[in-house]
Amino acid sequence: MLIGDWLGRRARLSPSRTALIDETDGGRAISYRAWDVAANRTAHLLRERLGVSRGDRVAVLAHNCVPYLDLWFACGKLGAVLQTLNWRLTAHELAALVADATPAALVYGPAFAAQVAALREAGAPVGRYLALDEAARVSPDDLLLAERERLPDTPPPPVELSWDDPWVICYTGGTTGLPKGALLTHGNITWNAVNTVTSWGLCQDDVAILNAPLFHTGGLNVFTAPLVYAGGASVVCRGFDPEQVYDLLEGAGVTLFFGVPTMFVALQQHPRWATADFACLKLVISGGAPCPDPVREAFWARGVDFKLGYGLTEAGPNTFWLPSEELRRKPGAVGYPLMHIDARVMDAEGRPCAPGEVGELHVRGPHVCAGYWRRPEETARAIVGGWLHTGDLARSDEDGCYTIVGRLKDVIISGGENIYPAEIESVLASHPAVAEAAVVGVPDPKWGEVGLAVVAALPEAVLDADDLLGFCRERLARYKIPRAVVFTPSLPKTAAGKVDKQELRERYGK
Repeated sequence: MLIGDWLGRRARLSPSRTALIDETDGGRAISYRAWDVAANRTAHLLRERLGVSRGDRVAVLAHNCVPYLDLWFACGKLGAVLQTLNWRLTAHELAALVADATPAALVYGPAFAAQVAALREAGAPVGRYLALDEAARVSPDDLLLAERERLPDTPPPPVELSWDDPWVICYTGGTTGLPKGALLTHGNITWNAVNTVTSWGLCQDDVAILNAPLFHTGGLNVFTAPLVYAGGASVVCRGFDPEQVYDLLEGAGVTLFFGVPTMFVALQQHPRWATADFACLKLVISGGAPCPDPVREAFWARGVDFKLGYGLTEAGPNTFWLPSEELRRKPGAVGYPLMHIDARVMDAEGRPCAPGEVGELHVRGPHVCAGYWRRPEETARAIVGGWLHTGDLARSDEDGCYTIVGRLKDVIISGGENIYPAEIESVLASHPAVAEAAVVGVPDPKWGEVGLAVVAALPEAVLDADDLLGFCRERLARYKIPRAVVFTPSLPKTAAGKVDKQELRERYGK
């Protein structure tokens, strides 16, 4: 089976339908036939000029752009493995990831010439380099993407693959040491698409904004791959820009939008929030981090069925769905497992939790990754008997509907009581003067650990610690109240737009 040639199959089924809208090039529309041609030429370039073959890694260091997507699906045609590189990393950090995967080729965008020069000088184990832009080519020896235009637009020689063949190495958001590379197979990505299309109701008429970074599973697999499967379209944006999002909602026929909570907060703080028309949106879903209640409720007030998603690099990432008719009846829930996914909540002794009890979430299904690249011991710890131990805390109700409570590693144990930061953060975010807030555990000689709130106020807002703690006392049990509040102009973010709690711990947890 030629399971890797998604675009070849989709181009035969939907040749004239719009596949991509390139906002990095003035909103240029690209049909599935044209996208398949570009991916074919890219595959020939990788194969004939760079020697890439089945199983070889192709690393990409670039902002979101259409050529990034061409490379992803070209790798599928060749049986090669796309290695996505986080462009916010330093050259030193990138060198470690490149050494981890030893790519046959490293493809770089124009903003990253300096990092590539440093990698080359350090002797990084890269076969060849490929520049997306001639003006930023680091060395005359580097191949140019434009050279693909002289190559055939027909498919490369067919490669027989199995569902277990790897397609993407996507790195987890590691906070200590080298991030782990989740090995996503053709089967994993396909089953995530099947689960998403069948359970979320995606179709060929759907259009999604793609502004989550493509080095992150959210950019690749929340909507992008599932929409190829369904024959829909993605609007390719260099990154997240609230003004651009509002423009696209007005004129691009957008029906789907995925973001992390900080993106939705930014949209709600933008001047256009009050007058924006959200009528075109069929689905808005938040993932990647706990979403404060006020963010969700503000969308509900505007008539948008804003939903909470849950996923992780190692599985999907799409895992649950909450029907719209249950959205307000089960606030804060992520819903029920998708069509081909099993889930359970287990206690610390490995016993199933009763409804309402909090424990670690385990998930099972064909969307779960094959393990971590070159990390057999960590793979064995994470995937046990087919169940992925997510490290996330959850509870289910009598109906089998799941709610995510927080990260196991984020739990604050204070005087023997478990405190879940997401609950406190949601209360803090509901204060009218708070722009964003995070809670982390810090050492305490009496209680072992206590909560510290790190808060950014809205512009020109007047806010002090006593006022904020008093606000919390009216809404939370005493043991959950943070022991102190620190104010900061803004919270640090990871490259995927999540609040960087590791940095907050390092900054304030001494």
